[in-house]
Amino acid sequence: MKRSVLLGLFVTASMMASTSFAADKPTSLCEANLQTINNAKTQYQSSPDLNARVSASVQKAQDLKNQGKIDDCLAETQRTILDIQNASGAAKK
Repeated sequence: MKRSVLLGLFVTASMMASTSFAADKPTSLCEANLQTINNAKTQYQSSPDLNARVSASVQKAQDLKNQGKIDDCLAETQRTILDIQNASGAAKK
């Protein structure tokens, strides 16, 4: 169940990051990924190591967004979403 939810969130984030969605509001894509990460908190809070990495990544992504480096923010948040997805998948096995 958790894996399906994360996969759905990742697919949604990936679709939002496509060029057809990115034409008008690129900063909202970074925001959407940050919200996806925030929504997945229950998936990574049980692991102190992953929690620390996600927190650092979110801070870095917010700093990049504030600097206007939207592409870098998107890359950072998508890596973090994949890390969360991989960690929750590994915990299931």
